[in-house]
Amino acid sequence: MNESEAKQRIDELCDSLNRYSYEYYMENQSSISDYEFDRLLSELKQLEAQFPQFLRPDSPTQRVGGESDNTFEKVTHTVQMGSLQDVFSEEELLSFDSRVRETLTPEYVVEPKIDGLSVSLEYVDGVFTRGSTRGDGFVGEDVTMNLKTIHSIPLKLKEPIPFLEVRGEVYMPRESFETLVAGQIERGEEPFKNPRNAAAGSLRQKNSKITAQRKLDIFVFNLQQVEGASFETHSQTLDYLKSQGFQVSPSYLRCETMEQAIEEIRKIGQNRYEYPFDIDGAVVKVNNLSDRERLGATAKYPKWAVAFKYPPEEKETTLLDIEINVGRTGALTPTALFEPITLAGTTVSRAVLHNQDFIDEKEIRIGDVIRVRKAGDIIPEVLCSVSHAQDSVPYQIPRSCPSCGEPVVREDDQAVLRCVNPLCPSAVFRQIVHFASRDAMNIDGLGPAMIQALIANEHIESAADLYTLNRSEVEALDRVGEKSAQNLFDALEASKKNPLSKLVFALGIRNIGQKASELLAQTFHTMDKLASAEYNSIMEIDGFGETMAQSVVEYFSRPQAIELIQKLKDAGLRMDEPQKQQESAVFAGKTFVLTGTLPTLSRKDAAAKITANGGKVTSSVSKKTDFVVAGEDAGSKLTKAQSLSIPVLSEEDLLRMIESAQSDANTQEGSHEG
Repeated sequence: MNESEAKQRIDELCDSLNRYSYEYYMENQSSISDYEFDRLLSELKQLEAQFPQFLRPDSPTQRVGGESDNTFEKVTHTVQMGSLQDVFSEEELLSFDSRVRETLTPEYVVEPKIDGLSVSLEYVDGVFTRGSTRGDGFVGEDVTMNLKTIHSIPLKLKEPIPFLEVRGEVYMPRESFETLVAGQIERGEEPFKNPRNAAAGSLRQKNSKITAQRKLDIFVFNLQQVEGASFETHSQTLDYLKSQGFQVSPSYLRCETMEQAIEEIRKIGQNRYEYPFDIDGAVVKVNNLSDRERLGATAKYPKWAVAFKYPPEEKETTLLDIEINVGRTGALTPTALFEPITLAGTTVSRAVLHNQDFIDEKEIRIGDVIRVRKAGDIIPEVLCSVSHAQDSVPYQIPRSCPSCGEPVVREDDQAVLRCVNPLCPSAVFRQIVHFASRDAMNIDGLGPAMIQALIANEHIESAADLYTLNRSEVEALDRVGEKSAQNLFDALEASKKNPLSKLVFALGIRNIGQKASELLAQTFHTMDKLASAEYNSIMEIDGFGETMAQSVVEYFSRPQAIELIQKLKDAGLRMDEPQKQQESAVFAGKTFVLTGTLPTLSRKDAAAKITANGGKVTSSVSKKTDFVVAGEDAGSKLTKAQSLSIPVLSEEDLLRMIESAQSDANTQEGSHEG
């Protein structure tokens, strides 16, 4: 095949496959079988590999994700991606309408408010060229490669319009979310808390192949800027965008009065759990675009739109029983089991009751009619007992462990009852699940089911036994073949190279989380020094309190802990922490607190930048805090910082300080060389 023939065939395949994909994902129909689609896609990949000069930016091969890392470079938004003012009652909607009518007589558009994250999509001559996150509204991140994995984003418009920028909401459908979380739980990973967090985490994956596996979707809800077309109303822009291949807001209704808009908002609220995705409200917008210009905006919000937020749904049901579970630290956690009810679109039948104090405060008894809701439409919680059953008695958590039968204790100043038997089967199981989890030793393939099977077959009694497993015994377990066993042993071998901070967190020391584990490892450098550390030396670590220091000392005073660590050492696990190379000392001796959502950095990334430049990051604001770095939705920590007159930095301020210090260091280095 010569170049001319190759280009012609590549163009034919791209156009055909893009059409088939649009039919499948947007119109729920298919002109060809999956087998035939895959065959044509394979042919296209081969031709593009042979003739890379003819690779088109709208090629369907660009949707599968790439191996190379995304860089997430900054993108400055030409049109600000602002947020909307929230309202929570119909009275507030009528007040908004009154303010608008002081200036003009409006027509409104009402749309469901998708609970996802906003992105910008840019097209040049009808071809998708760049996609970016909202960030702080002014500066976001380039996530083009990850957005290309979303099939409802057209890579090429039906008209070659010179320039178009639209704003959309990326979300994860509930079905995709449930599948993702089930897999995370099976692997012993910390599951995403809700679809919005899952979508945000998926869109910021370094490897876009992972994003492609998450099955994200998008609704486009606004035209940001355009060249080559003009429109008078918002509804006209949505109609046009739909004609160009975009999946626009799932429903939008023009309303001549606010009363009509309120009626539509009620309908959306009544049906919100029937959508296959989460919505957290409805948006009311002035339809006429020139009217929007006349109304303008405040420093924070446009004056031509508001977002109505629905209250959490609450229902009553009957409490059937209270189940007691034993956690990895021996804590007994009561869980309410009740008659199944539908909340926020899903069926729920259980909710955590936390501890005895919570049960006493709510006066919860078995047989009661209780009121339940989903906190944030995600996590079920018991609000109160509505009425007691006849002859019911106050509930008391048993004073013996339901797993091992040993007596439980309630320690001073602790609300929780705890089993202190180090060999308690339930606690051991959860300890090993935690040990293998992603943020700890990250032993891929060692999920709860596998751990349960290993314990049940008496192959392991502690985490250390994982490293002396017999391959043939593992392969003999149900649904574990040679390949799965090989993957497990490879993951175990890889975990031996983890730094000390990972191992300390994996030990599951009470009151010691991931950040505290890193601080311990960075302070004492080796496991031997940490194990012999005294209370006072631990208390000197910034961010450590009496409870945390006491927990560390108590843990390493137990013979079982010392025996476990020795076995792990004998198995070849790393027992030291590599010293991080400091980029600069601009933050030497300075303590930072992070709060809110930063525009482009995750909390973990921001903390890493601070520590790499000599600073420390703690979780609470005090007089010892030097700076608070605040992002969107910063809460009480920002308020406290302001009350203590502690300097508050934006992400941009933080990065500017780092860049300035590194620039000065480079200048000094250059002058020394000269």
